[in-house]
Amino acid sequence: MNITYYGHSCFGVEINGKHLLFDPYISENELAKDIIVDEIKADYILISHGHNDHIADAITIAKRTNALVICNWEVNLWLQKQGITNIHPMNTGGKKVFDFGSIKCVKAEHSSSMPDGTYGGNPMGFVIESSVRDFYYAGDTALTYDMKLIGEFRKIDFAFLPIGDNYTMSVDNAIICTKFIDCNDIIGMHYDTFKDIEINKEEAVKKFRSAGKTLTLMNIGETIKK
Repeated sequence: MNITYYGHSCFGVEINGKHLLFDPYISENELAKDIIVDEIKADYILISHGHNDHIADAITIAKRTNALVICNWEVNLWLQKQGITNIHPMNTGGKKVFDFGSIKCVKAEHSSSMPDGTYGGNPMGFVIESSVRDFYYAGDTALTYDMKLIGEFRKIDFAFLPIGDNYTMSVDNAIICTKFIDCNDIIGMHYDTFKDIEINKEEAVKKFRSAGKTLTLMNIGETIKK
């Protein structure tokens, strides 16, 4: 399984020959200025909620690749108005099997509105299960006790967790989350893009290590194997 970081909360994950793209926000992110959006591969685009910093490049990439967009009902309606038709709407609690594996939509405690201010529905996280590895993409979320359900009913190999504080979980809350989901291997996201979510990366890694966890902070454009 190959994982490529495109900045903020945007990752490309290659599973069984299929390319999943999460929360595409690249062209408006100054930290990702060296990423060429038109070269990003996508068979599926997963959108956790409607905020611009998670959907800014979704329309462009979806039109170019004809990727199947996975999102909630309200984001689906908004995307249709933008000319996107290859969409599979889901909602919290739902699960669907695709050709790479399955997607389970789980609760994310956050807000959601579209770039034009219209209602964006309920935010979601995603649990991906495949023949290769299983992982949790939390999206933007606070720490919630509902996360324990993931750890109690599934074995997660690794997880993408927000750590930037202010709008989402902090580093300390993310460490608690690892205990809830019973997962020690974490990839950090939603940090450093804006002033309000800047973190001390060295300190964050040390805190995770002290708790017996591993926090990976990828460089933008970097690809790792899991």
